[in-house]
Amino acid sequence: MEVKKAPAGPRLSPQQVWDAVAHASFAVLSHVTAAGAPRSSGVVYVVSGGSMYVAVAPDSWKARHIGVDGRVAVTVPIRRGGLLASVFPIPPMTISFAGVATLRTAETVDSVPGLARLVPPDRRDACTIVEVRPEGHFVTYGVGVPLLAMRDPARSRARIPVA
Repeated sequence: MEVKKAPAGPRLSPQQVWDAVAHASFAVLSHVTAAGAPRSSGVVYVVSGGSMYVAVAPDSWKARHIGVDGRVAVTVPIRRGGLLASVFPIPPMTISFAGVATLRTAETVDSVPGLARLVPPDRRDACTIVEVRPEGHFVTYGVGVPLLAMRDPARSRARIPVA
């Protein structure tokens, strides 16, 4: 009896995955509170130099809790476009990763390309920037595969070293 090998997932380079993250602008950023309770929230971001940057209020939960430990998880949903998306509920592709977050001062707004457009002018002097640097692996679903292949988890999943 011949054993069939499961189809392999897409072969993606770290740069291809990072390019897909850079072309999106929305992510779900997750962290834990000091008491160990999980929290997540949607954020808009920019990518520069191998990091993701998010502007938050200095007194926000994100700034307070991320500043304690710095460990975060990020999921970037990437919408599939085209005509089918307007007719059928097509799930997004996703890229997830764990990372280390560092809080930066408002001066960072001027040193990261594109970050200033995320911060309203009246908040530029009073914001905190969260820099997220991915660690370990990117975990993707649906990235680099045809739409119908997303039905098959073995063909749709990939695990790519960050670098």
